[in-house]
Amino acid sequence: MNNHEIDYKIYGDDIQYVEIELDPNETVISEAGSMMMIKPAIQMETIFGDGASSGGSGFMDKLFAAGKRTLTGESLFMTTFTNRGTGKEHVYLAAPYPGKIIPIDLDRLGGEFICQKDAFLGAAKGVSVGIAIQKKIGVGFFGGEGFIMQRLSGDGMAFIHAGGAIIQKDLAAGEVLQVDTGCLVGMTSSVSYDLERVPGIKTKLFGGEGVWFARLEGPGTVYVQSLPFSRLASRIFAAAPPTGATRGEGSSLGGLFDILGGDN
Repeated sequence: MNNHEIDYKIYGDDIQYVEIELDPNETVISEAGSMMMIKPAIQMETIFGDGASSGGSGFMDKLFAAGKRTLTGESLFMTTFTNRGTGKEHVYLAAPYPGKIIPIDLDRLGGEFICQKDAFLGAAKGVSVGIAIQKKIGVGFFGGEGFIMQRLSGDGMAFIHAGGAIIQKDLAAGEVLQVDTGCLVGMTSSVSYDLERVPGIKTKLFGGEGVWFARLEGPGTVYVQSLPFSRLASRIFAAAPPTGATRGEGSSLGGLFDILGGDN
């Protein structure tokens, strides 16, 4: 066992957080901005990359490893939380938007898991957070989640986050699942991932589901989300009033609200 062993509990329904219990000198890593609260005995530190490199690695090796993460749109830096007290302490990491936190036991999944670039929330120290480059160029240009995804490696616990409700599908060898590209959260490395065109010109133009969907072939485990953040953001943007529009527009109370709000 190379990773720190951590215990955890997940709280909440639609907006969740995870409570991670640390024994003395145990450490958890997370993306910057995930921390909700800690006790004074928890030492927080900013590091290059994920801290999974051995202590003998040189500065340039660590910088290169951290730099690869920028290809997924993430920061060069991550945050570690280490229990410097004499008893058990807790770290609380919060989900960035409504959805579910998914615990990933890498030891039970063959030591590796592939996920979308913004799904990673935190992990036991020793878990490596790297990149997974799709071999087929079409996946990169049209796959919805980009040419590069995140690869979580190790034998410890990791936590990812996805929007809406989450479905876990265990695919048998040769079993195929077709998924909207934005709804794919992650998969074990044994799953084959490719793209297929949506059949029929009418479906492509008027179906509202895009031109491509992901074709996932087992064996392996796949996680699917019902509400990708990009879809949520687009709906919010579409519902926002145009620039220059007054608040309460379209309502008989709109003028009153404008007066009270200082617009008139």
